[in-house]
Amino acid sequence: MEQTLWFIIGVAVLIVGLGVSIALHEWGHYFPAKKFGVNIHKFMVGFGPTLWSVKRGETEFGIKAIPLGGYVAMQGMFAPQEKKSKKRRGGTDFAALETEEETTETVDVSRSFYTLSVPKRIAVMLGGPVMNLIIAIALYAVLLMGFGLVQPGLTVGSVSQCVVGATEARTQCLPDDPVAPGAEAGIEPGDRIIALDNQSVDSWIEVTEIIRQSPGRTLTMVVERDGQDVSLRIAPFLTERFEVDARGQIVRDDSGAPIVVEVGFVGIGSTLETVRQPASRVLPAVWDNTVGVATILATLPERMVQVANAAFGQDERDPNGPVSVVGVGRIAGEIASIDQIDPTDRVAGFIALLASLNIALFVFNLVPLLPLDGGHVAVALFDGARKKWAGVRGKPEPPPINPSRLMPLTLVVVVLLLSMSVLLMYADIVNPISLFQ
Repeated sequence: MEQTLWFIIGVAVLIVGLGVSIALHEWGHYFPAKKFGVNIHKFMVGFGPTLWSVKRGETEFGIKAIPLGGYVAMQGMFAPQEKKSKKRRGGTDFAALETEEETTETVDVSRSFYTLSVPKRIAVMLGGPVMNLIIAIALYAVLLMGFGLVQPGLTVGSVSQCVVGATEARTQCLPDDPVAPGAEAGIEPGDRIIALDNQSVDSWIEVTEIIRQSPGRTLTMVVERDGQDVSLRIAPFLTERFEVDARGQIVRDDSGAPIVVEVGFVGIGSTLETVRQPASRVLPAVWDNTVGVATILATLPERMVQVANAAFGQDERDPNGPVSVVGVGRIAGEIASIDQIDPTDRVAGFIALLASLNIALFVFNLVPLLPLDGGHVAVALFDGARKKWAGVRGKPEPPPINPSRLMPLTLVVVVLLLSMSVLLMYADIVNPISLFQ
């Protein structure tokens, strides 16, 4: 019963966090549009039936029942179309500007979105995704600098008794195996490495890099043991190990197989510690997350095939694959309800989840297809290019593009997005991704 309650609380916290993120995304559109004089009728968080609303000035602010998005209803999002009949001056149809209360005669056309300059239109449409990016950066700063990351520390956690090749499928020592240099030198679990090869070290990656580059050399290692500094002499053994990058991650070839290299080996492992990170780590972490989401989007068709196979067949879900809001809610519930998680780690988990959600909103909304923000940016850029080209040719400036002409393509995109959302929701119900197996 208690676990169920915490699960519900976790989902509720996620919904609130997602709602705030959506509201700030829409505010990112609202603020510059208002500054540029655009008439804004509605500012809504969510879709479907209105749960609450209030009118402030000319804008109705409200919350709707389905927290899967939001919108800012701006006057003149679509430029008017030219009509064959010239009943109005200039032959312009302003039907797109009409509201329930207003007619074309009462609308102030100068306050329409489509009359803004191209840079201002782009600023309004990018305001939403940029807000999600700012939120993600702030959350990552809190997560990394306030809570820290779990990473290998400088305290020795294990000492191998022998040298076993990286490609060998065993962990037990055989009589013919060479003695591991770490054990031979007298390193013990609990030793904290202070210096190696006559230089102080600040991270386990530094220790690993020195050892890997020093096969056959005798190194001096200073460790702290029971409050005393102990000096040890150690000679790394040349053996096959997996290649690692600057972050300690195994490097793989094009086929996905780990790359094996000959390097120095001592046979010691570190303990995991939660270490607060410097501010310089925030933007790289945001970038890595952004690249990860962009990679998922770039390979979305094949990933959706995998999701379908997992939903209707026997395949396992890819833990790094796409999830719906249902799946994200389930993960939030798991974070809140698992007893083994420390309260501090729960909070950090929620912050990481919300940061990733905002990165996903940032990247997804930049896709240059209507009705996404990136689609409106693409239309504005094309509009600007047409005007510049007309100027180069000495032609009159063309009227703004009416995005409603792309409505057939927009409808196709909407149908695809809804179909993928339904599939992901179904998969997250029948074959969910779980953080804890």
